[in-house]
Amino acid sequence: MSAATMGATGGPVLDVRGLKKHFPVRKGVLGRVAGQVYAVDGISLTIKPAETLGLVGASGCGKSTAGRSIAKLVDPTAGEVLLEGERIDHLSRAAIRPYRRRIQFVFQDPYSSLNPRLNAGQIVAEPLINFGVAGGAVRERVAVIFGKVGLKPEQMQRFPHEFSGGQRQRIGIARALALNPALIICDEPVSALDVSVQAQVINLLMDLQAEFRLSYLFIAHDLAVVEHIAHRVAVMYLGRIVELADKRDLFRQPLHPYTEALLSAVPVATPGARTKRIVLQGDVPSPINPPSGCHFHTRCPYAEARCRVEPPSLREVAPGRQVACHLR
Repeated sequence: MSAATMGATGGPVLDVRGLKKHFPVRKGVLGRVAGQVYAVDGISLTIKPAETLGLVGASGCGKSTAGRSIAKLVDPTAGEVLLEGERIDHLSRAAIRPYRRRIQFVFQDPYSSLNPRLNAGQIVAEPLINFGVAGGAVRERVAVIFGKVGLKPEQMQRFPHEFSGGQRQRIGIARALALNPALIICDEPVSALDVSVQAQVINLLMDLQAEFRLSYLFIAHDLAVVEHIAHRVAVMYLGRIVELADKRDLFRQPLHPYTEALLSAVPVATPGARTKRIVLQGDVPSPINPPSGCHFHTRCPYAEARCRVEPPSLREVAPGRQVACHLR
């Protein structure tokens, strides 16, 4: 099915099926492979046009690796990635180049992701030049994009060190926006910013989505931020998605024990309101040697014998609601 047909029929912008990314662990002088890091261990998800899917979980759960594998910044070990109906996971660097226009990335650190030797205008113009846009059209396009992200045309001559953190992230968003993408993967885009600036950047992303019908994969560990921007939320634990649901359903009634624990740590805005904090026992297992059965059973207060030997599949338990738990 072509991209045009997918758009006309309302098909997903992104369709990920059984995605895996394993990194070899090498030891010794000869660098023999002694094991694998199971960073992403078989995740599946879809993102519709103009939808934001929040991908959340603790540090080290594999969510950033998942985003980079989807965008082919690293090559997946297994699985399929379809962008607007076209499979891209198996493509070579040369073959995937045309698809780079449709999938872009906003990185966590707004300073290290910008070339300090280029001014802001050159940074935003770079992807346009790489794809053969003529000089006059480049300047015009960059000026328009600067206005869209809340920057002034005269700031195009400044270098990254002359901007604040929030302004640098606006430049990163402008660069991602330059080629009219269908999907932008936002990898912790506000975690390095002050709280007040975070709100400004989140509101900017939402305004751009409404204007250009952008789809976002929004990777974060801050559930309060995800609750504000996402339409649906996928929760990751040790390389696997354990729950996927509409934002309102997930925050109102989490089904997976890990999701319950994550949400119990989110601050409540109501003064005087009491919440029961769920403190998980033990450390997160190593992704080099994950537990058998359900990866969460070593820390789950409800684990049964079945959980220790049989991996739960991510299954639909209600319309639009998926959970990987034997107890649900």
